[in-house]
Amino acid sequence: MSPLGLIKRWLLRGVAIVMLCWVGGILAFSVLPVPFSMVMAERQLSAWFSGDFSYVAHSDWVSMDNISPWMGMAVIAAEDQKFPEHWGFDVAAIQQAVAHNERSDTRVRGASTLSQQTAKNMFLWDGRSWLRKGLEAGLTLGIETVWSKKRILTVYMNIAEFGDGVFGVEAAAQRYFNKPASRLTASEAALLAAVLPNPIRYKANAPSGYVQRRQAWILRQMRQLGGESFMAQHHLD
Repeated sequence: MSPLGLIKRWLLRGVAIVMLCWVGGILAFSVLPVPFSMVMAERQLSAWFSGDFSYVAHSDWVSMDNISPWMGMAVIAAEDQKFPEHWGFDVAAIQQAVAHNERSDTRVRGASTLSQQTAKNMFLWDGRSWLRKGLEAGLTLGIETVWSKKRILTVYMNIAEFGDGVFGVEAAAQRYFNKPASRLTASEAALLAAVLPNPIRYKANAPSGYVQRRQAWILRQMRQLGGESFMAQHHLD
C-alpha cells in the first residue's frame, strides 16, 4: 500500500475511534457523573503549556437534587428560554442571528441553545469554525435523543465555566458565596447566570455595571417564566 493510502487508512481509523468515543460518552454520561469536559481539558493544557502549574480546572459534580431550583431557572432565563420545548435547536433564534450578523460588521450574535452549549463544552474545542459547528449539531442531536431535558440541564450546570478555573455550579457557589449550590438564592443564581456569556471577562465576585443590569434582567425573566413553579411544571426539578 502506498504512503498516501496508509495515511488515509489511519485517518479513517482515527475518525472512527473519535466517533465511538463520542457515542460511548453520550451513552455513559446519560447516567454517570461527568468527571471533566473538553473545555476543562483545553483550559488545563493551555495553562500547563504556558507554564502555569498552579491552575486546576475541575468540577465538583452535584445532582439536580443538590442544586437550587433558582439556578436552573436563571440559566434558562439567561441562555435559552425555549429549552423545555425545542429539540436542540432554536430555529427562530438562528434565523434572527443570521440576519443580524449579515447586517453587522462588528458584534456577532450567537443562537446556541443549552443543548448545543452542553455538546460543545463536553466533547469539542473552543472557538468558531464551520467544522466545529457541524460536529456540534450532530452531538446535539445525539444528547437530545438519549438524554432527558433534566439530564442536559444537570450536565450543563456541572460543566459550565463561571470564572477562571471555576467550573460547575457547586464550585461557583462555594467560591463566590461560601455556600453549596443547593442554597443559592434567586439573586445569586441570576448573578452566576449573568457571567455565562464570557466568564473570563465578566466577574461574579466583582460585577460590572453591565453584569448587574443583566442580573436584574434575568430576575425579571425568571418571574415572567413563572417563578418557583417553572421547574416542576417542565419536569426539570
